[in-house]
Amino acid sequence: MNAAPATAGLHAPLGSAGPVGPVTVGTGPLSPDEVVAVARHGARVELSAEAEAEISRSRAVIEDLAHDTVPHYGVSTGFGALATRHIPTALRAQLQRSLVRSHAAGAGPEVEREVVRALMLLRLSTLATGRTGVRLETARAYAALLSAGITPVVHEYGSLGCSGDLAPLSHCALAVMGEGPVRLADGTLTDAATALRDNGIEPVVLAEKEGLALINGTDGMLGMLVLAIHDLRHLLKVADVSAAMSVEGLLGTDDVFAADLHALRPQVGQGASAANILAVMANSPMRESHRTEECTRVQDAYSLRCAPQVHGGARDTVEHAARVAAAELASAVDNPVVTPDGRVESNGNFHGAPVAYVLDFLAIVAADVASMAERRTDRFLDQSRNHGLPPFLADDPGVDSGLMIAQYTQAAMVSEMKRLAVPASVDSIPSSAMQEDHVSMGWSGARKLRRSVDALGRVLAIEVLTAARGIQLRAPLEPAPATGAVVAALAARANVAPGPDRFLAPDIEGACAAVTDGVVLAAAESVTGPLR
Repeated sequence: MNAAPATAGLHAPLGSAGPVGPVTVGTGPLSPDEVVAVARHGARVELSAEAEAEISRSRAVIEDLAHDTVPHYGVSTGFGALATRHIPTALRAQLQRSLVRSHAAGAGPEVEREVVRALMLLRLSTLATGRTGVRLETARAYAALLSAGITPVVHEYGSLGCSGDLAPLSHCALAVMGEGPVRLADGTLTDAATALRDNGIEPVVLAEKEGLALINGTDGMLGMLVLAIHDLRHLLKVADVSAAMSVEGLLGTDDVFAADLHALRPQVGQGASAANILAVMANSPMRESHRTEECTRVQDAYSLRCAPQVHGGARDTVEHAARVAAAELASAVDNPVVTPDGRVESNGNFHGAPVAYVLDFLAIVAADVASMAERRTDRFLDQSRNHGLPPFLADDPGVDSGLMIAQYTQAAMVSEMKRLAVPASVDSIPSSAMQEDHVSMGWSGARKLRRSVDALGRVLAIEVLTAARGIQLRAPLEPAPATGAVVAALAARANVAPGPDRFLAPDIEGACAAVTDGVVLAAAESVTGPLR
C-alpha cells in the first residue's frame, strides 16, 4: 500500500507542463485551465484578499447564529434525518468531528491524485465565495494542503451525487483535521498528522457549520467533468487526424468533406471536423492516384464518409457539457448557504443532476466515436474491403497475423465503452431514512467517464497505428504531407513499419503515448496549422 495508486484516465495529453505558476482562488469562478493546472500539474494555490475578506464577513453571520436560542440547521442542529435535534454549545465541536469521521466511509480502490486535488480545489473555491460560513483558517488549510502536494486518500465508492460528494469530501476534511491517510507529492503513504506537522500546517478544529460546509458540494463530479472535457477536446482532434489517415490509406475520397456540403447542414462541430479532415488530407498524392475514371467506387462506407457527422456531434456535446461545467464553476454549492444579504437558508443546490446528465452524455459520445474508429481499423484488415492491401496488413499472411489481434484489443475496449455508456443518472437509490429520496449518481457517472476517456485514447491509437502501416504499404504512393508527418512522429514512439510479426503490445503502448501526450496532433498541426 506504500506505492502510489494506479492512475485512470488521460494525463497531460498536451505534453508535460513546465513550471506552473500559483493559482489564486477568489470570490469568482476558477477557469477550467486553472483547475487542470492545480489538479494535474501540481500548481500551488493562494487565496485572494477579497476572498479572505468575504470568508471573514460570512463567518461573522454564522457566529451570531451560533449564540441564538433558536435552532439553525447545520449550525446548532443535527444533519439530514437527524436535523430535528438541537445541539448544545458544548457538543458542537464534537458534532462537526463526528460528521466528518462518520461520513468518511469510502470503500474500494484509491481515487487518482488529480481527481482528489480537483475536488479539494473546487471545494476551496466555494469556501472562498463567502457563502458557506467557514472560518478563514479552515480555508487557508485547504490551500496549504494543495500547495504542499498533500493528497488525502479518497476511495472509489461512497458518493451518491446528492447532498454533495459526501464520502470523498469527508476524507479530505478528515485530512485537514489531521486524521486519516494521505499521500505526499512523491506518492509516499503516510498519516495526515505527520504530513501536516512536517509541512508546518496546523490541524483544523472544526467549529459550527464547518463540517457541513466542507462536505456538501458537487466538487468531485465537477472536477472529473472539467478534466474529461479538457481531454476530449484533444482526443476529438486526434480522431479527425486518425479518420483522415484511414480515409487516405483506404483509398477513400475527400470530396465529401467539402465545406459547401457541410454548410447545407450547419452543425458547428460537424463543419469543424470536416475542415480538419480535409486539411490533414490536403495535397495527398495517394488521394490523387485514384481520382480517375478507372475508379469505380461511387461512395465510401459510413465509417469513412460520415466521420464529421459523428465526430462533430461529439464535439457539440462536449461544448454543451462545457457550458454546464462553467455554470457549476461559478456556483457556491452548500446547504445551508449564507446569502449575500446575510440570511442562512436551506436549499437543494447540492443535487448533482445537471452535472450527472452531461457526464452520461459524454460517455455516450466517447463510445460512439470509438466504435466508428474501430470500424475503420477493421476495414484496413479485411482483404475484401481494404482495396489491395494484404490480409491483416501481415507481411506473410498465414505465417504472420499482422494487426489482427490489435483490432481484437480495440473491439474489447469499444465493447466496454458501450457498457460504460449506460447512464448512471437514472439509477437513484434513496438514502438517509428517505430524507434523501432522490440522488444523482453523478460521482458514478464521472468515474465511468474517466475509464471511457482513457479507452478512447487507446482505441484511436490503434487506428493511427493501423493506418500508418496501411499507408506505408501503399508505397511508392506518397501520403499527404500532414499524414506523412504523423507517420514519422509515430515511428519515434513505436515500430510502425510493415514487416514480420513482432511483440505488438509495446508498439500499441507507444502509439497510446503519442496520442495522449500530443505527439500525433502536433505532427499533423506542424503542416496544417492549428486544427479546429
